[in-house]
Amino acid sequence: MSNVVCIGAQWGDEGKGRIVDKLSEQADVVVRFHGGNNAGHTVIVDGIRTVLHLVPSGVLHKDKVCIIGSGCVVDPEVLLQEMEMLAARGLIDMASPARLVLSDQAHVILPFHKRVDKAREAARGAGKIGTTGRGIGPAYEDKAARRGLRVHDLIHADRVAEAVRTGVMYANSVLEALGAESYTGAELEQMIARLQEQGQKLKPCVDDCGARIADAIAEGKRVLFEGAQGTLLDLDHGTYPYVTSSNCLAAHASVGSGVGPHQLGRVLGVLKAYSTRVGEGPFPTELNDERGEALRQKGGEFGATTGRPRRTGWLDLVALAYAVRINGITDLAITKLDILAGYGDLEVCVAYELDGVTLRNFPHDIQQLQAVKPIYQTFPGFTDVPERLDSLDQLPAGAQSYLKFIAERLGVRLSIVGVGPGRGQELVLHDVLA
Repeated sequence: MSNVVCIGAQWGDEGKGRIVDKLSEQADVVVRFHGGNNAGHTVIVDGIRTVLHLVPSGVLHKDKVCIIGSGCVVDPEVLLQEMEMLAARGLIDMASPARLVLSDQAHVILPFHKRVDKAREAARGAGKIGTTGRGIGPAYEDKAARRGLRVHDLIHADRVAEAVRTGVMYANSVLEALGAESYTGAELEQMIARLQEQGQKLKPCVDDCGARIADAIAEGKRVLFEGAQGTLLDLDHGTYPYVTSSNCLAAHASVGSGVGPHQLGRVLGVLKAYSTRVGEGPFPTELNDERGEALRQKGGEFGATTGRPRRTGWLDLVALAYAVRINGITDLAITKLDILAGYGDLEVCVAYELDGVTLRNFPHDIQQLQAVKPIYQTFPGFTDVPERLDSLDQLPAGAQSYLKFIAERLGVRLSIVGVGPGRGQELVLHDVLA
């Protein structure tokens, strides 16, 4: 099976965008299968930095078909802005966007979803979740409540009007209860008109994506399924309630794209050589000191979507072993190894201690997770890391030992090592799309 699912093995921001960009050299079709524009995948090519929130990272290769799957929630305004940016760079044609396909079953993020999202977060005060305020959660809520607007509805003016009027009625009741500004009749009509216009602009891209993907696989083409966020932010298996509103696991590539699970192929788990987290929630190996700040600054650990500083910490193998198990990870891509160069001795969490008991499994109860003490194993640091690699032998001995320990401890094949942010600054040890 020459397909692969690329997912984040930590709390997101692992470098999936640049790994997908690399794998897209061999893939024919790249599919984004969940989440919305709360994700930000950053790719640097020839010194040009591109941040993509909805369009799959494979779009930077001009001969690839990129699909936004049915498991996604789509803000039409944001998607059109991304498409216009890509068109200005000659990567897609807005008049005939054959390379970019939008699932007719994907749900639409509406303006009132964003207002409700922000009002709820403000009302939580100290108990805030850390949402990006992009309306992701409320859009998925309306999907589950069976009152959402799907893309195939967005391209029909009468359906847009009906769905928005009903949606605003629910949204206003929430906004009024929270003491936030509700929508007026004039705002409602303006919203409907704007969405109807956006629907017509997106209409040429809309198709049955599940069928498109299945046909591509039947033709022997290689499909790369691109995940967003990370395993530990999964709605069911992450650090609930400090999670995103979609399922981030590899298994959801099937549900969120419209093909059977037997067609997914290998699972590539992407992780940083250390750990980061954005927003609230437990983080056992967090560094709240000068070393943590140094890691943040050197690694440029600021959110691609929000600009918020990321929390930083040591690598956590308990959490990663959990990610390996629940995703069925077959291959590892370890990014940002270069950031640890010159950082001194390194700590790796190999177990947790809770009330005098050693835990080797990741707790589901976040109160327990917040109370654990990490048990560390120390590794000697390393200094210079080459900007480009032809083999692992070019790495300092300390870096080689660090990578070997991670792969052996997790029991997973190490397939890609990243030593810089740009295209070409990764060593591919195994072809996961073979």
